Amino acid sequence: MYSFNNDYSEGAHPRILDALVQSNMEQTVGYGEDSYTKKAAEVLKQRIEKEDIDVHLLVGGTQTNLTVISAFLKPYEAAIAANTGHILVHETGAIEATGHKVISIEVEDGKLRPEDIKPVLELHSDEHMVKPKLVYISNSTEIGTIYTKSELEQLSKFCMENKLILFMDGARLGSALCAKENDIELSDLGRLMDAFYIGGTKNGALFGEALVICKDSLKEDFRFHIKQKGALLAKGRLLGIQFLELFKDDLYFDLAKQANKTADLLKDGISGAGYKFLTYSPSNQVFPIFPNEIIEKLKEKYLFSIWEKVDENNSAIRLVTSWATKEENALEFVENLKKLGIY
Repeated sequence: MYSFNNDYSEGAHPRILDALVQSNMEQTVGYGEDSYTKKAAEVLKQRIEKEDIDVHLLVGGTQTNLTVISAFLKPYEAAIAANTGHILVHETGAIEATGHKVISIEVEDGKLRPEDIKPVLELHSDEHMVKPKLVYISNSTEIGTIYTKSELEQLSKFCMENKLILFMDGARLGSALCAKENDIELSDLGRLMDAFYIGGTKNGALFGEALVICKDSLKEDFRFHIKQKGALLAKGRLLGIQFLELFKDDLYFDLAKQANKTADLLKDGISGAGYKFLTYSPSNQVFPIFPNEIIEKLKEKYLFSIWEKVDENNSAIRLVTSWATKEENALEFVENLKKLGIY
């Protein structure tokens, strides 16, 4: 049985495992003060083309989101997220558990725009309601869509004018940056975001997210927040080694391209078989709509998520490819789908 359930079912790319093994018996200082982590931070600064940023390496996405948002917000301030946003839907109330409300905005494509946020600011007009302060976006989004440079520029300008913090969840940033339709560079994020992170867990690392803080006022004492949230890894060099390996050349992007390539094979094959999709996704998440009978038969050979009920007879599923997905894995799925026919 092959899994299209997520992009972190496999362990890690062999180069990362080799780097970890080669350095295994070295003695280094802890908590991210080691030479590997410092070198990784310098490499990321070069890639982002911005020296005046702070780079912190954390273990996972939810941990990063709750640490960032709780650190950046005052007790009475809230985060704004799309109704599909990870912090709203899939983090077990982690943000709310830190004492901050997440304000949900209904959108069709998983992306927030100034016109979506403006009514929220107008509604929350005084001290009897929480104060919207942080705008949370994901790229790629939870439904596979990606932001354009123009959209991010408009959003950044709006947030700056309204004194809002713009924070990007980059758990699947590699897939977004390597999508065929993408026009964003890492350097653009350095100038447009107040903070963002580069996801390693879902792009070839054993674990790890590289948080980048761009806005000076958000940098002070951030390591205190990391420690208080239990996110300051004693063996921090394990994170540094991984990100150094991912970014010392183009491995990070090569792995994302592989995930996107196999996702494209799925999309083309599924479309060619006569099926439609719940959303248009240029990234490594695919959301085809199948008859429920077809889904039950596919379950015999594949693992995947049932995403949304479309009607009584049809549902949308989510197929996710990873850096380790091979072309034959995608092509085999398409062939098996075609053998089942169209209901």
